[in-house]
Amino acid sequence: MATSVARLPGNDQTSVMSSTVLGLVRASHPEPTAAVTTVAGLLAVGVGHPPGGVVAVALTVAASQFTVGWTNDLLDADRDAAVGRTDKPVASGTVGRRTVAVAATLAAGATVTLALTTNPVAALWATVALASALLYNWPLKSTPVSVLPYAISFGALPAFVVLALPGAPPPPVWLVAAGALIGAGAHFANVLPDFADDAHTGVHGLPHRLGPAGSRAAAVGLLTAATVTLVLGPPGPPSGTGLAAVAAAVVIFLLAWYAGRPTGRAGDRPVAAFRAVMLVALIDVVLLVTSGRLV
Repeated sequence: MATSVARLPGNDQTSVMSSTVLGLVRASHPEPTAAVTTVAGLLAVGVGHPPGGVVAVALTVAASQFTVGWTNDLLDADRDAAVGRTDKPVASGTVGRRTVAVAATLAAGATVTLALTTNPVAALWATVALASALLYNWPLKSTPVSVLPYAISFGALPAFVVLALPGAPPPPVWLVAAGALIGAGAHFANVLPDFADDAHTGVHGLPHRLGPAGSRAAAVGLLTAATVTLVLGPPGPPSGTGLAAVAAAVVIFLLAWYAGRPTGRAGDRPVAAFRAVMLVALIDVVLLVTSGRLV
């Protein structure tokens, strides 16, 4: 009996620790973190990094994404609680704010440290990407220039990956521009499902000022421009695959417009537009990764 009682505190401590770790994972925005890290790793392979370089790039980007995700949930905790976001660990109290703050601080330090294992110039670009993303979380999220951090951070990502490769030439302008266009388009797309919650909690970034229709148009225009840039930017004539990607993007957006015509069902147009934008964004990411081979 004494042995059984003695184990309870340890079991409780393990349970609390597991809950904290799970809460930190959920608060890190795991899906976009995994997606951006994977894209960075694949781009590193595409531009010719050896295995060690790919790992360094992926770990740097992962640490950066953890920092941004944790900071975002920490700063948005009160707003998330106000709209009943029980899926948000910080807002629901699943993980403490101090714990998340410490984790974000450690991840920010790890980002810079890991980036410096490549070279100082590449590390500077990684730091710029992180600083820009943090500036979006505060104070630029509710300003007319809310799109700029997305454009800067996503433009800096391929620059970091290319410059982290020893002896690599400067990243081509078209590659950085394409990353920036994808990031800007993603900003407008990400907001589409959250207009109601954002309005309730006082978020007034550029997409909210343009409204749902304006944001859909901006996302479509920016991602189409990214597609064209990735196809026409590399030296030489555009490939058949690239031209097919441009055609696919146009068709996807046209089909989304048709599927989203007013039908009497609320939300048809936003849902169709959001899915189309995400699909074209995926096409652009594939083009971005494969275009890296031409650097």
